[in-house]
Amino acid sequence: MNRTVLLWLVVGWIGVLILPWYVIEDGFWGLEWVLDGYPFDTDYGPTWAHLLEGEKVWLAPIPLFLLLPFLTGGRIKSDPLYSKILIVSGLGGLSYIVIQGFIVGIAGWEYTSLELLFGPLGQKQYGLGYGAILVSAAFLFFTTQGIAARGAVNGDVFVVSSIGFIVAIVGAFIFFPVSQILISALQDNEGVYSLGVFLEKFTDKKIWGLDCLYSTVGCGAAWNSLFLAITVGATTTALGLVFALVATRSGFKYRKVLRALTILPIITPPFVIGLSIILLFGLSGIMTQFFGDVFGIQPTRWVYGLPGIWIAQMLAYTPIAFLVMIGVVEGISPSMEEAAQTLRADRWKTFTTVSLPLMRPGLANAFLIGFIESMADFGNPLVLGGNFDVLSTEIFFAIVGAQNDQGMAAVLAFVLLCFTLTAFYAQRRWLGKKSYTTVTGKGDGGTHALLPNRLRWPIYTVAFSWTGFTIVVYCMILFGGFVNTWGLDHTFTFKHYITAFSVNWTDGGLQWTGAAWDSFWTTISIATISAPLTAAVGLLTAYILVRQTFTGKDLFEFGTMLSFAIPGTVIGVSYILAFNVPPIELTGTGAILVLCFVFRNMPVGVRAGVAAMSQLDKSLDEASLTLGANSWYTFRKIVLPLLRPAIIAALVYSFVRAMTAISAVIFLVSAEYDMATSYIIGRVENNDYGLAIAYCTVLIFVMLAAVLVFQGLVGERKMGRREPEKTITPASAKAI
Repeated sequence: MNRTVLLWLVVGWIGVLILPWYVIEDGFWGLEWVLDGYPFDTDYGPTWAHLLEGEKVWLAPIPLFLLLPFLTGGRIKSDPLYSKILIVSGLGGLSYIVIQGFIVGIAGWEYTSLELLFGPLGQKQYGLGYGAILVSAAFLFFTTQGIAARGAVNGDVFVVSSIGFIVAIVGAFIFFPVSQILISALQDNEGVYSLGVFLEKFTDKKIWGLDCLYSTVGCGAAWNSLFLAITVGATTTALGLVFALVATRSGFKYRKVLRALTILPIITPPFVIGLSIILLFGLSGIMTQFFGDVFGIQPTRWVYGLPGIWIAQMLAYTPIAFLVMIGVVEGISPSMEEAAQTLRADRWKTFTTVSLPLMRPGLANAFLIGFIESMADFGNPLVLGGNFDVLSTEIFFAIVGAQNDQGMAAVLAFVLLCFTLTAFYAQRRWLGKKSYTTVTGKGDGGTHALLPNRLRWPIYTVAFSWTGFTIVVYCMILFGGFVNTWGLDHTFTFKHYITAFSVNWTDGGLQWTGAAWDSFWTTISIATISAPLTAAVGLLTAYILVRQTFTGKDLFEFGTMLSFAIPGTVIGVSYILAFNVPPIELTGTGAILVLCFVFRNMPVGVRAGVAAMSQLDKSLDEASLTLGANSWYTFRKIVLPLLRPAIIAALVYSFVRAMTAISAVIFLVSAEYDMATSYIIGRVENNDYGLAIAYCTVLIFVMLAAVLVFQGLVGERKMGRREPEKTITPASAKAI
């Protein structure tokens, strides 16, 4: 028998014979079920125990599907019966688990028609547990083994299994929950499907109104969101490119310090930046008062609305663009630039005709991420929006406001999704089918060309000005944690830090007595678990998208971006609707937070990986395969080491987003799993700004340390190139 098939058979039978089929009430890692009447007289028994007791008879066919793979013993992969047996076993078993999970629930039959046909069930079914997960995984990989044996994707088991795995988890944790809330767009308040109700809500003036073109009344939320997203996407991409060029092409002595400063905004809860901007530019803000006293300018509320949201989102999302762009800029082969200069092209001509066109994958992906981030942002518009309505806040108020109109929220989410998909399509068309390969298997010991003078000084001006502004904003944030009342009483104090993070040593040992410790440790744990999972899934997906060709590839890519296109508010509500009842019960657990963060943040790892991998010549993979390595070895030993900038981008982004997420967390936290941002929002609602800022300051330093740890663990990509000289001296110029 094939070793891989045998391995998954063992996994599947462990799920049937040993582990509980249903979810554990004490939590995913709880082990109380071992001592609680196991395997009989308990809801936590394995499949065979339920069947022997005459209960849960609908589970009986599952072991039968697990027996089928034994028939492959002694057969070779080229035997048509080999693949048919595995596909029937895997696809049949997996389909049966899904179907029985949806038709039998905690109240028995889930559909009245089934109860009328078969009579009352008299038994109930909980969510899937350890055993169901292992058996489902075994069936999934039986299916992919069978498909690979039929020659799909050149019969590559690793690639086919990876595609099957990602399709399964994307379907379960993206398509399924999002579909639950989008379906409600076609329902009225009684749950009856009605196209008329959908059209009425879709054409609402609050969404598409154009009154701002001819009156003082604002435009609809859709047009506001679209204009803001385009503006933010373009400006953050430009700033990200500026900082990437300063870090790699300027010879600037302190570029590492500058590079570290660009990361600061991404590790800050968004609404904190909004509050800092208000204290700087609000009616009573420091800068407003300064300009009013010096220049006699009348204070206004200009910062509330489009300008304030734009500034805050620029601060928050420029680092994301930088993380995407830095790997692309570093990846451009110096030999191409040196060839252009050898042919008498000056630095400006080399940059505009060689370097910049090769950066198009990074520019396109950075713009797409900035566009989607702006569309989905919730915290900044909530704090700084004023009368400038955007889709994300309208969705929030439609769900939690007095109207409680879930259907309207679903319609707004549908509009947002249409904008995002349009941007995704435009990005694909702009990139086209051109090749941007710059990293090949050939030696490349050149150095990157320095920026032309006509470009260097404007870039310096923009980079240093924005850096200075960022420092001012963060000084305001730090300042707020050490004063009694931010904006009113600026008496120096440590009370906010003591209240949140006090530690006492007693006879019983170290006591974490601060009010914020519980949420702090929970947040650290959730972020630490979700970050590597997000990076792994994202980069594996990028490898499949760039390196493989298969039927349904465009739909596959769309699915990986779907969660990023939906605001966190909708994701949170959709997870509650989808995972509050069987077959998947996760509400109130830490697992639902981890899954939400993994699939919410996965697209950044995907886009960073796609941008970086577009520069790697496929001949590197082909050479490895020709020498006898399989796809898994090639991916692990050849591709991954060249993707270190993308790995860092995925790890950093996913970790800090898990630490600073707001919108989805509001709906998913529980008494046992309270996150830092929900605790901070509670302090803000109680006007305890000092403690909220102190907590945010601690989070900032924790995330800075995490970024350094990630960079140390992953390391830098080694390209075999010389380091550029930091300065050009007369002696070095003469030598050249």
